[in-house]
Amino acid sequence: MPPPKAVTSSQMREIDQKSEKEFGVSSLQLMENAGRAVADQIIRILSDQLHCPLPESRVIICCGRGNNGGDGVAAARNLKKTGVSVKVYCLAPVEKKPVKQELKTQLAKAKAEGVEITMIKTPEEMTADLGKASLIVDALLGTGSKGKPMGPVHKVIQKIMKAGPRIVALDIPSGIDADTGYHSGVFIKADWTLTLGLPKIGLMKPHAQRYVGELITVDIGHPKKLLERYQ
Repeated sequence: MPPPKAVTSSQMREIDQKSEKEFGVSSLQLMENAGRAVADQIIRILSDQLHCPLPESRVIICCGRGNNGGDGVAAARNLKKTGVSVKVYCLAPVEKKPVKQELKTQLAKAKAEGVEITMIKTPEEMTADLGKASLIVDALLGTGSKGKPMGPVHKVIQKIMKAGPRIVALDIPSGIDADTGYHSGVFIKADWTLTLGLPKIGLMKPHAQRYVGELITVDIGHPKKLLERYQ
């Protein structure tokens, strides 16, 4: 079977929207599917590539305020069920940047299931934990992000990159443009990128390979008939 065709960020948004409008697969259901599929891939990485026993593994998931963060929180819930020690650091809402509704839903579900969640205003609140992780998950910025990451996101990216543990990027490495594969100076250099649905065209560019690491396309339940329109 040939590899899936890469799509632009706008095409991926169309696919997400049409999944709900034409097929009744809501964004929240896609997020739930993403949480399970991403957790499965992280478990595989911990076991097969890092050779880290699951009961001894510690995963830190760094989440932004949008749907990429929601995917990360959903993954945390599923990791906890396997016995992996998981902690979520999520950027606290501010007046001009509230958290998305889907993320609010995922945070509530995760708290109800006992996932340890800390809402942070400054990256210093998470610094001590980062270096102790078996694996750090970047769920800060998604495909809609453009330009240089600013404010707390900028600082969190820098903290992650200085921490030392291996990094999994969720959908795209934060700070990398999903369409061009270029960055503006502040970005995550991932060891693995779990791209959701279909690969993003920027991640396939030769100059982006050093930031993307191993690119793994994760099926999150988009209707196959819909995906075929973009192949």
